[in-house]
Amino acid sequence: MFKNIYFLILGLVPGLSALAQTVPAKLYTVSINMNQTAQTIDNIGASGCWFSEGIGKYWPSEKKERIAELLFSQKTDVQGAPLGIGLSAWRFNIGAGTFEQGDSSHIRDFRRRTECFLNRDGTYDWTKQAGYQFFLQKAHDYGVPNLIAFSNSPPVQFTKNGLGFKTEHDFKANLKDDDYDAYTKFLTDVLKHFEDKGLHFNYISPVNEPQWDWSHTDKKGDQEGSPWQNGEIYHVARSLNSALDKARVNTKILLTEAGKLTYLYGDKGPAAHQLQYFFSGTGTYNLRKLNHVPAILGGHSYFSETNDSTLIDTRAQLAGQFKKHKVNYWQTEYSMLGDGYKDGAKGRRTAMDCALFLAKVIHTDLTVGNATAWQYWNAYEPGNADFDTRYYLIALKAAPDFKDGEFTATKNLWALGSYSRFVRPGMKRVITSLNTANDKLLISAYTDNKQLIVVSINYDTTDVALNVDVANAKKKYTVQTQYLTANGSELNMAPSPKQAYGQQITLPARSISTIVIN
Repeated sequence: MFKNIYFLILGLVPGLSALAQTVPAKLYTVSINMNQTAQTIDNIGASGCWFSEGIGKYWPSEKKERIAELLFSQKTDVQGAPLGIGLSAWRFNIGAGTFEQGDSSHIRDFRRRTECFLNRDGTYDWTKQAGYQFFLQKAHDYGVPNLIAFSNSPPVQFTKNGLGFKTEHDFKANLKDDDYDAYTKFLTDVLKHFEDKGLHFNYISPVNEPQWDWSHTDKKGDQEGSPWQNGEIYHVARSLNSALDKARVNTKILLTEAGKLTYLYGDKGPAAHQLQYFFSGTGTYNLRKLNHVPAILGGHSYFSETNDSTLIDTRAQLAGQFKKHKVNYWQTEYSMLGDGYKDGAKGRRTAMDCALFLAKVIHTDLTVGNATAWQYWNAYEPGNADFDTRYYLIALKAAPDFKDGEFTATKNLWALGSYSRFVRPGMKRVITSLNTANDKLLISAYTDNKQLIVVSINYDTTDVALNVDVANAKKKYTVQTQYLTANGSELNMAPSPKQAYGQQITLPARSISTIVIN
């Protein structure tokens, strides 16, 4: 059925309206010079925070297995449609122990409390976080090449106030001054445990959004979290580097998970100008000498996309500074927290509107910010699958105790999949140019010298036609396939029949297409 719908949209079957037959789509040509390449992509992934526990531990097998397939699978069904979006990174939350505290954790939503592997007596209980571990194992089984562990808060036994979030407005880490080594040994022990089970974490992220206060003087917290000053981040990085060396764990330290991109290269506060602080080569907090710290800084794209000008200018400034200091930029967390996703409109936004906005942010991070990795927050959360799908890839409708429920893949899942499923680790971005300027037509290209991936976002309300003109290809391309995400229940990375390379491609209005050229 989806093929008939697809062809109808492309205007390839009888029965089109007279208007569609007499008004041809405007034709554009995208030129791609294979000798002009930019950054190498490391991974495109997502986080499984909070709600992994209930789903993975309690939900019926067929439901949680299908969710895992949607996120991790690179296989197709008999018609060639992808069964999943083939994430190449999965983020695993190492809990701080607020679940064991129950209501005394003062985190209001029980689903956002996390277990901690470390008991109060110093022993470990590796049966904890069973739901999280389910999805971690599934990511490994599906061949996800990058596993990333992260911590929102040190274990509560190490925090200054015994809670998983701050209660003082001092913008200092919620970690006892004499427990830095205890905290990093805990993180290393967790990594070593999973390493021994055959689950290797490529990266460990010990701090999260250090610029935010995370304090609730009324002791009514929303989630685990702690601020960190730059000096404190340096301290924990040095301690963790030493702990990893001692345990002979070959995991890289991912920093700094900045709460907003501007903090990476500017802004104000005790956790600002982080690029210069950590990678200038001459600063007090120079991290280049630590063998587990790669030349990577991670930041979150929240609140930097209020309009197209801010979206582009922020990333252009970031790219210039990162190039100057020879550091790679990773976008490590994003969902539509701000109102930018509304594009100035009032009222609810459809699932496709949200997916298009998400695709635009990914496109800009990759093509203007030169991000080498891009990761979404959050894989699944309770919500509506049809409107304002701003926080999740998969919408959950769960029972009150969260031990069962229903789920629906949103258009956001397929928007991210238009990149993650096809733009694989090690691919290089290739520079593209349009013959006629159009800020509603966003195109990027990627290659591994075997195939060419062209992701095309038609943000406008009219169809366009596209010719792909490739120069200096090392292979002779013969065939191309278009995977379309658009309005319609069956248009979720829906594949077209294979076409001869060079054939004109139609990009329907308000759609996302990935064109695979072999």
